[in-house]
Amino acid sequence: MLNPCLETFLTVAQCGSFTKAAARLYLSPTAVMKQINTLEKQLDLKLVERSSTGVVLTPAGRIIAQAGENLQKESQQALKKARAAQLSQEKIFRVGTSVLNPALPFMELWNTCCDAFPDYSIHLVPFEDDHQGILNEIAQLGVKYDFLIGVVNSRAWLSTCSFLQLGTWRKMIAVSRTHPLAVRKSLRIRDLEGQTLMMVPEGDSPVNDQIRHDLQKNHPGIQIVDTTTYYDMNVFNQAAAGQNLLLNTECWAGVHPELVTLPVEDWDYTIPWGLLYSRHPSPAVRRFVETVKKLQARP
Repeated sequence: MLNPCLETFLTVAQCGSFTKAAARLYLSPTAVMKQINTLEKQLDLKLVERSSTGVVLTPAGRIIAQAGENLQKESQQALKKARAAQLSQEKIFRVGTSVLNPALPFMELWNTCCDAFPDYSIHLVPFEDDHQGILNEIAQLGVKYDFLIGVVNSRAWLSTCSFLQLGTWRKMIAVSRTHPLAVRKSLRIRDLEGQTLMMVPEGDSPVNDQIRHDLQKNHPGIQIVDTTTYYDMNVFNQAAAGQNLLLNTECWAGVHPELVTLPVEDWDYTIPWGLLYSRHPSPAVRRFVETVKKLQARP
């Protein structure tokens, strides 16, 4: 959507060098310089000056670079929205999928109600389980995705999307395969005494907060250490590489091959899982949710 010469100029501004910009753009340095010359002629402005260390922007160049970056961001956002609008016209439900939030439960749900949507198909959209970026992914419901499905007990998540609970998963304990407890079929709370338990920090998840409070009050011999606010694969890798216990969820029992996930017999903690969708869903998404609710209400 942008002038190719402007895109080249922005790359030069970021790299500070014609040669480095050429390498990033898979062009020759001569081609890059020609595009910069073309843009300067079109704008009737001097945008760059050569220096002993590369290229520096003129005062006019800095203004155009800032404006160009803003245009670039607006262009990308417009394209996302346009593609989302096109997909909605094509009668496609876009379902996000990741290692910790796989689309398989959605597909099982789809099989029960797809007859009500004979013209629709499913488009899977992969994303990364990155604890720093997951809230941005949730915010993409209605733009990048129509649905996500997974474990949901986060106040921050639920503040940005709608949620239809479909069931619950048990809270369990994961241990490294080299841990002495790994040979057990199940655990009791007393088995956790003297151990270090990894879990999410307090404040975002009511279920996890309740577990923390109960353990701190009734089992002070269990040391609790915080992970990141949201689990990603780094958390599972850390648990697998050490001897600390990890508060896990039943649906993640097979996520890491070096972890064994065990039920705890004398606690009854569960966490909700279900369907996430936009706070302002399209008519088709709203109809799908209502269809699922009717199926849930059947005896």
